[in-house]
Amino acid sequence: MKNWKRRESFLPVAVLLLLVSLIASACGSGANTNTAGGAEAANGSPSAAAGSSTSGADGKKEEKTEKTKVIWWHSMGGELGKAADQLVADFNASQDGIEVEAVYQGTYDESLNKMKASMDSKSGPSLIQVYEIGSRFMIDSGAITPVQDFIDQEGYDVSQLEENIASYYTFDGKQYSMPFNTSNPILYYNKDLFKAAGLDPDKAPATYGEVKQAAQTLAAKGTPASFAIYGWFMEQFFANQGAEYVNNGNGRSAPADASLVNGDAGIQTLEWWKEMVDSKAAINLGRKTDDTKKAFLAGQISMTLDSTASLRGIVDGAAGKFEVGTAFLPKPDGAEGGVVVGGASLWILNNKPEAEQKAAWEFIKFLAQPETQAKWHISTGYFPITKQAYDEQIVKENLDKYPQFQTAIDQLHASKPSQATQGAVMGVFPEARQIVEGAIEEVLGGSKPVKQALDAAAEAITGKISNYNKTVNVK
Repeated sequence: MKNWKRRESFLPVAVLLLLVSLIASACGSGANTNTAGGAEAANGSPSAAAGSSTSGADGKKEEKTEKTKVIWWHSMGGELGKAADQLVADFNASQDGIEVEAVYQGTYDESLNKMKASMDSKSGPSLIQVYEIGSRFMIDSGAITPVQDFIDQEGYDVSQLEENIASYYTFDGKQYSMPFNTSNPILYYNKDLFKAAGLDPDKAPATYGEVKQAAQTLAAKGTPASFAIYGWFMEQFFANQGAEYVNNGNGRSAPADASLVNGDAGIQTLEWWKEMVDSKAAINLGRKTDDTKKAFLAGQISMTLDSTASLRGIVDGAAGKFEVGTAFLPKPDGAEGGVVVGGASLWILNNKPEAEQKAAWEFIKFLAQPETQAKWHISTGYFPITKQAYDEQIVKENLDKYPQFQTAIDQLHASKPSQATQGAVMGVFPEARQIVEGAIEEVLGGSKPVKQALDAAAEAITGKISNYNKTVNVK
């Protein structure tokens, strides 16, 4: 990064502990951070013991070849964890030189904190899944080997990757991690309720004005809209207007040192949201997307916002009750921009032997293969990160079954590349989300006007960024 003092070794433990508190102190609303809940996934099989042997048919001992062990920490629980474990099993069965062990470490926040706690003892993983908003910290920590190093060493073809996905994890032309699970927010609506209210069920509202008008019509029939108070949605509303969320090119041309959440994009968005709540066209169900999802599936609300990763569950949950419609994330009239990828990527830790890092890279390449991405997409609903995955027959069949997913694909490809859609980066992003969510609550609850709430949020976030930048010696 320009004007950034890079480190090739770990930051002092005391500094890392301070960064832990900066990043994780305000991450209480885990239900809205694209983390995977559910039961802990089973760990992978242990590696073969070094120097072990077996007896052959002739009674002579045959030495086993020692496998390179890769420990992968991830945050995919429940059904997602089972899908991740299957990918690990497929990789381990595909060759005999590397053994990957998948270890579920809880939410993204919990996993990242465990990694930091393990760094001094080197007892941590070879590879870790980190949510997108942890990217700035991972780079600043000096704890990782950029995947660009491996890409360059073997001339790996990155053109096979979705550009709008890989670009999030690329800084100054260098790709630092490999995207793994990726999602966007889309508008979900109840086609049956639209039809009953006299609205065209095949023409979804696309702009703030159209959403407000449709919501008013639907509310008059007893089914208003509802959007969870989720900081990720505000970030997406900014990008969809081509607006940057922090200064200095969204923190990409130089380290960000100021929040722009109180800019025109934020004010216009929150005023629109507030007007809908005040007019009863929309109701406020709080911060949890699970709550709006349940209300939507129960037919209590007509429109909501949720991740593309929720699409399969929502469509299956509505089966036999109503038809689900999907549409692009709404934006003001005339706005040009697009969505930012959510989800997480895979980072290689640099305190492991070179052979172990290379083995982790081999696993990463396996995960990016079209057939692997196709299986992952079908099992989870996350986007394939590899374009050729859409040519796989199982993906084509899945699109036939869930045609609503075409909306997600089209929205991703329609997003115009810019620093706005590439996504903001800052070392205190999780905490910034919490601050923004608090501001939205104040506005919707009527305790503060829009401009005052966003000005206070911008000031608070800017202060957090300043403290972080001092910690990592930004010049």
